[in-house]
Formats: sequence, C-alpha cells, structure tokens
Amino acid sequence: MVAVVRALMVLLLGQVLLGGTAGLIPEIDQRKYSDSGRHTPERSDINFLKEFELRLLNMFGLKRRPTPSKSAVVPQYMLDLYYMHSENDDLNIRRPRSTMGKHVERATSRANTIRSFHHEEALEALSSLKGKTTQQFFFNLTSVPAEELITAAELRIFRDQVLGDTGGSGFHRINIYEVFRPALAPSTEPLTRLLDTRLVQDSHTRWESFDVGSAVARWARESQHNHGLLVEVLHPEESEGSEEVERNRRRHVRVSRSLHVDEDSWVQARPLLVTYSHDGQGSAVLNSNRQKRQARQRPKQRRKQHQRTNCRRHALYVDFSDVGWNEWIVAPPGYHAFYCHGDCPFPLSDHLNSTNHAIVQTLVNSVNSNIPRACCVPTELSPISLLYLDEYEKVILKNYQDMVVEGCGCR
Repeated sequence: MVAVVRALMVLLLGQVLLGGTAGLIPEIDQRKYSDSGRHTPERSDINFLKEFELRLLNMFGLKRRPTPSKSAVVPQYMLDLYYMHSENDDLNIRRPRSTMGKHVERATSRANTIRSFHHEEALEALSSLKGKTTQQFFFNLTSVPAEELITAAELRIFRDQVLGDTGGSGFHRINIYEVFRPALAPSTEPLTRLLDTRLVQDSHTRWESFDVGSAVARWARESQHNHGLLVEVLHPEESEGSEEVERNRRRHVRVSRSLHVDEDSWVQARPLLVTYSHDGQGSAVLNSNRQKRQARQRPKQRRKQHQRTNCRRHALYVDFSDVGWNEWIVAPPGYHAFYCHGDCPFPLSDHLNSTNHAIVQTLVNSVNSNIPRACCVPTELSPISLLYLDEYEKVILKNYQDMVVEGCGCR
C-alpha cells in the first residue's frame, strides 16, 4: 500500500514539475487499492510509474535514483551555502556568513551548480619531514557532466590553532601545486606548478580557501591529465621548541587522517574540493533569491469577492518524503510549488493577466462554444535551490528553474 501511495505521489510531483499539461501524463488504471492487498496495480502501471519517476530524475540530471549509504557525509560548508543562497520560508534559520574565497565569490554569480569532492584517501601520498609536510591529493571528477562549464574551484583546508610553548604567535606558509607528472621514483620530485599560496597565523582556527580553478577546469576538459594536487605546509624552524610543539605544528593543518587521532572531527574537517559550474540552463545560484524577491514585490491586483473562482494561484506544498526522495535530498524537505486554477470568463478582466490572443479566443468562445476558453496557466515561475547527494554520493547544490509558480494568467 505504501508503494502505491508513493507511486501516485510521484505522478503528482511530475505534474507539478513538468507543467501538468493535459495529455502529458497518460491515463493509468483508476481502480481503488485497499489495505487487504486483494487489488494490486497492473504490471504495466508499475512499469509506467517507474519510467515516469526516471523521467523526473533525468530532469534533475540523474540517471537513476540515488541510494546513499548511512556513512555518506554532507560537508557543513555545503549546508552553509544552501542556507545562505536559498530562501526557505518554513525554516527560521540564521544564515551563516560565507567563508568562501573572494576569487570564488565572484564566480558564483555565473554558476548554477556547486559540487563538493573529498579526495581518494587510498591514493594519497603523505610525507612529513623536518620543517615541511607535503600531501598529494587525487580528486575523481568523472561525475561532472561534460556539458557543464567549470567557472571556479577552491580547495578548502582546515587548520587548528597551534598550542604550545610559543603561544601560537608564529606563521606557516601553505602552498598548493598542480601535479603535471607524478614522481617516477621515491627519490625524485613530481613535476608541479604553483597555483596558490598563503601565509597563515598559528593563533587562528579557520578554513583556508585556495584558488585551484585553472587546474580543475583543465581536468574537466582533459580527464587523462588529472594527477591531483600537492599541498605543501612549511613549518618555521623552532630550534628551541620541544618535540610536542613540533608535533602540534605538523598536525594543525588537517591534510591527512593519519596525522590526527580524533576520527569524528576528521569527517567534517578533511580537505574539500568545491567546484562552481554552469550547465547552460537558467540563472545562477546566487540569483535565485533575487528573482523570487522581484516576483513577490510586483503589485498585486485587488480582487472582488465574486471573482474568487477566477484564474488565480492556489497553495500546493510538495513534500519530498511523500515520494521517498528525502533519502537523497538533504534540503529543503519540501517546497511551496503552488498551482494555477480558475475560470477565464468573458470578458477577461485586467487582473487576469491575459494575452491579446487569450482575449480574442475568449471573445470567439462567447459566440461559438466549439472554441474553448482560454486556460488558466502559470505566467511567472521562479527557481529553487536543492542540496542533494547524487548516484555517486557526491554532494551537489543546484539551482533548478521554473519550480515555483509566482503568477497566473489566462492564455
């Protein structure tokens, strides 16, 4: 019974997301399904519902329904970006300030998709010598669609405040290199190119953002050239420092699980690669809020009481848990989609937001009933942002167009 209800909710969601146009969704068996299980849906109906759900998933850029494991991790940074760049009237949550780098802040105005990647720990190469720690990261970007244009990318590294005899008043330098050719032997150095560098103060605890956009954009175009990134942490020589201080200095930049004993904190503090891209469809993530505000700020026509049956917007809340999509959609839990319904009577009033064609069609209908009246349809739509895990358990923040009805009219 639960499966049947969920399948029917998929149909409802499909009508909302795909327009609800007459004839878009073919008729399925209308029999009643009872709790006793004596009446079951036809196999053809079940196959249709599965195909229809797949069509919806394709609209979200997914080839199949994601089934993330319980161990899948959603980085806090991605949650922060969602709450900062989306508008959710149901949640009274204080939006955090952005911690992205300035180079990325400009790029987000041209991106409608933000993806996060953790490095492949099985392929990491860690080296810790006196005065220097190096870590080579490899990020698998094969899940990024070929049609997406990467406009920016940042490597985010977490570092703790250094405690010890020095009082945490020193500095460290962090260098980020692109690896063009790995080391051919243990005694040789890899061929690299410096991408970004930063002098950081020991007394601060924060995330550091490094610009790696040029390398990541090339990897997306030429996957065979992806040899990863090399992070180099230069430790100042402290001849008078104790061995404990030296250990703290090596561990304060969280570049490897092996350098830390706190397994729980490593889950959220491990290095993170974040890409900003655009698939050529719709507006950027940062612009979704602006479009909604502009739509809601437009003056509304006052309606008389007897006109309440005329074409207008009605409430409709889509709850993702009703179709089981809450298993892979992190946020929001649902959204106000709204829908348009009502009459388009003759003569059409100004508040019905009609086109000239609709006015002419309604006029002809008044003398010839064979010609249908104009239809009540959405005339203004706005996007929403979704934070979800894809089929590969990669966390994605994406802006989807035409998801919310902002205005209705006779067309």
